[in-house]
This record gives sequence, structure tokens and C-alpha cells, in this order.
Amino acid sequence: MKKTTLVILTIIFVFIIIASLISKDVVITSSTQGDFIKWVDFTVPYEALVKAYTLDKESYGKEVKLNWVEMLSYLAAKNGGNFKNYKNSQLDALAKELRSGKTMEELTKDLKYYPYYLEAYTAILGNFVGEYEIQVGVDENGEKIWEKRYGLKVFSPIAKNFPYHHYDDFGNSRTFGFKRRHLGNDLMGQVGTPIVAVEGGVVEALGWNKYGGWRIGIRSFDKKRYYYYAHLRQNFPYHKSLQVGSIVKSGDVIG
Repeated sequence: MKKTTLVILTIIFVFIIIASLISKDVVITSSTQGDFIKWVDFTVPYEALVKAYTLDKESYGKEVKLNWVEMLSYLAAKNGGNFKNYKNSQLDALAKELRSGKTMEELTKDLKYYPYYLEAYTAILGNFVGEYEIQVGVDENGEKIWEKRYGLKVFSPIAKNFPYHHYDDFGNSRTFGFKRRHLGNDLMGQVGTPIVAVEGGVVEALGWNKYGGWRIGIRSFDKKRYYYYAHLRQNFPYHKSLQVGSIVKSGDVIG
């Protein structure tokens, strides 16, 4: 069956790692220009992502609320961004100190690069975890019943139960039009596969160009992440209601 390539920025690949239980490091290089972080090393292993997320979720509603991004940033500041010797016990020990009454400010006061890693990791993982509402049924009057929950609130870009193949080509050379590195990962899905917004945000790009074909560009509400969904289906590439400036929610079918 004919397939279409769905080109999506690397942050979506980070989510797929969490959601699909793939044990793999995500590697990005570090670079700054003045006070602006242009590029960063993100080599947090899957095991650490899951552990930090679990500690965060389990602390919801308790006296001491843990923050998974802060905890991962703390470890990165301690190990210089090198997680080769990571063990879950490191996060357990940090959680124990925080539950005992110590604050992250106290624990990081001598860690020079903690603010750097916190800013970088927040740009990567910010708003991935938090409160959300989900429909759990309808009442006797036919009204939707919504339930408030806490946890991972971003979605896979491929709709549930639709098959796809992943091609790990991030950073590969591209020469069409001009020479550059490919800043995405390709997900190969069947024609007609519903494409879902990974995260809520504002539509910044909509239409066709010679590089991405029919594509949609969505920037997160905090303006830290940009999602590029490209090579969508010809003649019916995206939801008819979408236009530049449209607001989309996490999990919305967009194309």
C-alpha cells in the first residue's frame, strides 16, 4: 500500500521514546549564543525519563510535589550531562531529600549549571506532564462527563491502532534545494492515517511548499517547541477548520 512520510521534529521522537517503551538515548549537541541557548545535549536515557516521570506523578496531591524536569536537570548539573553511570537510586535519593524538607534551591545552590539545564530541559519537556481532563462517558442527559487527571498529557502523532514504521534519520544530510541536516525523524504511515497534535498550540504554518509538501506547523503555547507535520495527504491534507492562527489541543486530529 502506498505510504506517506510524516516528518516531525525531534521533540516528537522524545515523546515516542516515553510512550512506546523504546530504550534509547536522545542526542543533541550543545551550543549557546550570548544568553540564548541555541542547541543542547539531551542524552537522558529512557530509564531516567520513566523514573523521574513516575516520581512526579506519584507525588501529585501529596505534601511534597516533585517535578520531573527539575530532578533530571539536577542530575545533569551533577554529572555534566553525562548519564552513562545513571542509576534509578540517584533519583530515589534526590526524592528522599526533597521529601525530608530540603528545597531544590538549597540542593542546587552550588551547582553552577543547574539553571542552564533547567532552561534547556524545560524547553524540551515542558508541559508534557500536568493536569488534564478526559471524557469518561456521558450522563443520563447525554452530557459528556469529564474527569480531571494528572500525568503525561502529550500524544503520539500517529492515531491509535494505525501501523507505521520509524526511520531514524535525524541529522542525516539533505541536498534537495540546499544542503542541510535533516532536523526530524520520519514516520512512515499508510495513506489516510489520522495525524494527531502531539501538544496543544497555535498553527503558524499551513499549506504546501516544495520541501515539506502539504504541511502544518504548530508552536506550543509557551513558544518553546515547534512541531512540523509534513508530507500530508494530497487533496485532503489537514482538518478543514484549520487556518493560520487556529488553536489546537493536545490529541486533536489535525490531518
